[in-house]
Amino acid sequence: MTRFLTRRRLGAVATGALFSTLFARPSLAATGSVRIKVIKGGWWFGGQGGSGTLSLNGRTYGFTVGGISAGLVFGGSVTEFVGTAENVYSATDIEGVYAAVGGGAAAAGGVRSIKMRNSNGVILHLTGHQIGLIANLDLSGMAIHLR
Repeated sequence: MTRFLTRRRLGAVATGALFSTLFARPSLAATGSVRIKVIKGGWWFGGQGGSGTLSLNGRTYGFTVGGISAGLVFGGSVTEFVGTAENVYSATDIEGVYAAVGGGAAAAGGVRSIKMRNSNGVILHLTGHQIGLIANLDLSGMAIHLR
């Protein structure tokens, strides 16, 4: 008798698990659009700051950007980035520290492209126009915080 009840319970659990997978709705990550304006300057060591917006699921969220650079950094520039934020489940996922190794030079103007990832798994793909006089080959860190 107990063997029959155990099989019956196991069958009920298996049936419940099957139906829960059939009717469950997956939680899919979204891709949002990002705009960031960054002012960067330095002499060997550098700093950067700015602000931006994340557009996600019909809403716009403002955020601030700050960071440091170490390596060969000479000069100053302003860059306006546009791009995407992938693997975003909620707006707060964009917050965090992003790291990148990069290099470039701009005399009056140039184009910059960068791909970064934070600890939440959000990947930023950014391209932008850089204005200023700067040469850099550095390791950069950037922190984003929602306003």
